[in-house]
Order: sequence, then C-alpha cells, then structure tokens
Amino acid sequence: MSSPSAPARKIVVGVAGGIAAYKACHIIRAFKEVSDEVRVVPTAAALNFVGKATFEALSGNPVSTTVFDEVDKVQHVKIGQEADLIVIAPATADLMARIAAGRSDDLLAATILVATCPVVIAPAMHTEMWHNPATVANVKTLRERGITVIEPAHGRLTGKDSGPGRLPDPEQIVDIANAVARGVSLPRDLAGKKVLITAGGTKEYIDPVRFIGNSSSGKQGFALGEIAAQRGAEVTIVAGSTVELSTPAGAEIIKVSSTREMFEAVQERAGAADFIVMAAAVADFRPDTQASSKLKKGHDEDSLSVIHLLENPDILATTVQRRTAGELDSNPLIVGFAAETGDEKTSALEYAKAKLKKKGCDLLMCNEVGVGKVFGHDDNQGWILDTQGGVEEVKQGSKLEVAAAIWDRAASFRR
Repeated sequence: MSSPSAPARKIVVGVAGGIAAYKACHIIRAFKEVSDEVRVVPTAAALNFVGKATFEALSGNPVSTTVFDEVDKVQHVKIGQEADLIVIAPATADLMARIAAGRSDDLLAATILVATCPVVIAPAMHTEMWHNPATVANVKTLRERGITVIEPAHGRLTGKDSGPGRLPDPEQIVDIANAVARGVSLPRDLAGKKVLITAGGTKEYIDPVRFIGNSSSGKQGFALGEIAAQRGAEVTIVAGSTVELSTPAGAEIIKVSSTREMFEAVQERAGAADFIVMAAAVADFRPDTQASSKLKKGHDEDSLSVIHLLENPDILATTVQRRTAGELDSNPLIVGFAAETGDEKTSALEYAKAKLKKKGCDLLMCNEVGVGKVFGHDDNQGWILDTQGGVEEVKQGSKLEVAAAIWDRAASFRR
C-alpha cells in the first residue's frame, strides 16, 4: 500500500450490483486508511445492495451512477483520466460483458473506457455464470486488453450454492490491486500447471504445552500460492503453523504440524507437481521423545534441562534426490528457500550459494533474516540464485511482489 508520506493516489472503486457489494466498503476503507483519495462509482443496481450515503460517507466524495450528473465538469471523462488505479469489486457477468463490448451506458463503464491506469476486476457470481462460455470469452478479452481479472474464490455463494464465484476477501483484492499498481503482471503462463508449496513453520512438541519452532508466519508461502493461482495454476499448499491467512483462489490447503508430517505430505504429492516451492521454515531437529505430561524445571533426565534431539528428514534434499532418481513422473522444477543470517566471516548470500549447491534444487530464494527482518512482516527482499550461477536481486516489496518475481524467474527458467 502507499505510505502516509507518499503522494495520495486517486483510486476509483467500482461496484456492480451483486450481493457481495457490501465487501466494497472494506476495500474503500483500506485505501482511505493509507491516505488514498477514493471515488466510488457504483452501477445503479449496486445501490440496491449498499446505499449511496454509505459510499459517500466512507469515501468522502460524491457518488453518481450516470454520465448526466456534473455534466459541466465532464465527470465521465475526468474521473477515468485522473485515476491512478481502478478496482471493481464485485464485478458481475453483466458489467464485464458491457466493458468487453466497449459500452459506456453508465458512469462506471464510461470511466473504464477512458482510463489508461491499471484496472483490476474482482468478479463475483454463481459458478454456472462464471463458467458460461460468454463470461469465459469476455474474461479472456479483458485480459488480452491488459485488464487484470482476479480469479474468484471458491466457497459459499448466495443461497445453498457453493463453488468458484465467491468474491475474494477484501484484503486479498486490495493487496493484489496494489501489487498490480506497482507493476506486477499476472500472465496466464501457469495455466494447467500443478504447483505444490510449503508454507509456515513447523512445531516439534517437547511436551503437551511446549514445542521447538520459529516465528514464520506463512505469508510468503501463501503469497506464492496467490500469485500462482492468479496465473492459472492448480495450487496445493502444505501449511504448518501460520497466522490467519486468506486462501488463494481455488487452492487446496493441507494442514500439518511437525516436519515429519510435512515431509510425508510433500512426498505423497511431489510426483504430480510441475513446480515445487519449499517456502516453509521447518524445524531441523525434534525431541527424541515427547513427554505425555508437562515437564518440570530441574536438572535430571526427566526435566526441561535435558532435551535430546534427533535430526528431522530433509524435505528439500529428499525431493531433489527422488527427482534425480526418476521417481517423480512430472520432473518438477524445484525452488528452495534459505532464511540466512550472515556473520563476521560469511555473508547471508554466500551461505545461500553453499546451500544451493548442497541441496541441488533449481532455484533458491535467499532472505536475510533476524530481529525485525522478514518473519511476520508484510514485505520481503533478497536474492534468487540458480544452478547456472545467476544471482538476481529482489528489491524490497510486498510479499506478493516478491512472489511474482520468484514465479517470473521460475517460469523463465523452466522454459
């Protein structure tokens, strides 16, 4: 998002007439909280779900649906010309059809026809409407024209229906829109590909209340899943311990706790994947036994003072070895992660180069971690290393931006 010290962006939030229109209120507020100037342009049908007064109160700007208001200011041209970003959420099948046809029969359609800024559309409709050949063709047309059409979420729809067509969480829409505004593109180059991602930390329990773990939030792994899904991939995320995160569009989430559970889940699915990305921060060691009751303080063998550790299986190295042995039918491209801290003798990047050579994966994303760095934060940075000696710097950006850079590199390396 833009920072309070950055110049205020002019954001247009378009709202079409669907039951998910109420979620637009959260999107408006998210942009306003970082001092963006927001103009809400609903369709006439949208006002059947959320009133004009609500949109005006949240945005601080007048709301109109027609090109015949403020004709002296030529607002149907001015709003689109001045916009830095346009986000339409929800977008109905009808609105996307009108935009694809180049119609300008209301203020929102006219604004899109004028705009030269990034346009992000978040569809919401019943599954049958989303899969209808007319909608499929319109979405294809819009994408070919440079408009970003977000994949809808899977879940409960109006009534008893459930399936693809649900509006993504407002936070997801805002994050994707901000990434697109900063230059992230979402080509459909992963369409038909199966992507397997690990995310979050693992927990190795010492007793029923204590465990060995780390502060990984899982945000980068889920961001990788989000970008992959928006680029057309079929995504599976094996998730350890994470903060509460929105599920990427259509992704399957497999929850695990320990490193061994994650190891088993990955090995079971690795043979079908076209890309495997190991973004989880796994525990390298585990207690040799787990106490059945809470351990007490003390200095004997049955206290917290003495914990014997065993080495956990190496998920990344084992997966690479299985590919080399021809055990993975899909011959996946494998991306590893290295959360490193440098020291007086060796930099984090040099440690990452050594890890890439040892593990044998195709690409390695290196993050320099430590106090106040990466873990749990909304942004990331580092380097992408490859087996040919290449090192690509990934500048600081949101975890979606970093995920996009990783997928750009992975897709080109695979080609």
